[in-house]
Amino acid sequence: MATVTERIQRGVPTFSAEFFPPKDDEGEATLWRTIRDLEPLDPAFVSVTYGAGGSSRDRTVRTTGRIATDTTLTAMAHLTAVDASLDDLRQVIGSYAAAGISNVLAIRGDPPGDKDADWVPHPAGLSYTEELVHMVRRLGDFCCGVAAFPYLHPRSIDEDSDTRFFIQKVKAGAEFAITQMFYDADQFLRMRDRIAAAGCDIPIMPGLMPVTTPKSAERGADFAGAPLPAVMSERLDPLKDDKDGYRDAGIDLCVELSQRMFDEGVTNIHYISMNRSPAVVDVVERLGIAARPGS
Repeated sequence: MATVTERIQRGVPTFSAEFFPPKDDEGEATLWRTIRDLEPLDPAFVSVTYGAGGSSRDRTVRTTGRIATDTTLTAMAHLTAVDASLDDLRQVIGSYAAAGISNVLAIRGDPPGDKDADWVPHPAGLSYTEELVHMVRRLGDFCCGVAAFPYLHPRSIDEDSDTRFFIQKVKAGAEFAITQMFYDADQFLRMRDRIAAAGCDIPIMPGLMPVTTPKSAERGADFAGAPLPAVMSERLDPLKDDKDGYRDAGIDLCVELSQRMFDEGVTNIHYISMNRSPAVVDVVERLGIAARPGS
């Protein structure tokens, strides 16, 4: 299987998509319709998250493995240290290797039940992402990525400490990064510039989610950990009672933000799909970065 870094460095703008493991048969059917819808568009890769607090670990392994074996897509699995002993982590990493998965996103993960609660490590586990990256790289031939935070990592007290933590993850073996979701281009660019100024130049991919309903706007702000920028709210709020108009405006905003990212030298944008394809398909087709039939 190709590595993420190989797939995002093809000399043309690319996209990737993020899924979460399904909870039931209906959810699984929806997910696989989405996967089949996106497959012909040739995303650089697709990823599968853990559930809240690492609760869907087994489903993540199973779903990512099936993507790797049953589709033409490059699959990346998430791996977190939440509620996991060293033995648990070795087992999951071994399962990924056995399934032919060579790309892993290593993240510490949020505390179970309340993402804003204090982090408490498993008594037989790990405390920091850099330790998890070391472990992944030591146990297999993996291309390993980590998270980046345009609004600062929750445990960073300032930009200097945030940069230092990020570089520690890169020194541990991370080859690329995907950001926490954001909607403010300037926040991303400031983060990228300060990391580059510290001598770190790994690819950092924006994590974006098209806003198509007022509910998705609330969810996106929660994921980002920051409210929507005023310029977005000014365009979306008047359309709250206009379902189609709201969706069209949300797609327009995502296309504009994505194009700004590409204009600033980003090579790949990672779209949070919520296991549904229409909004992502609309965005990438508008941008002209979807594969053409027969290409």
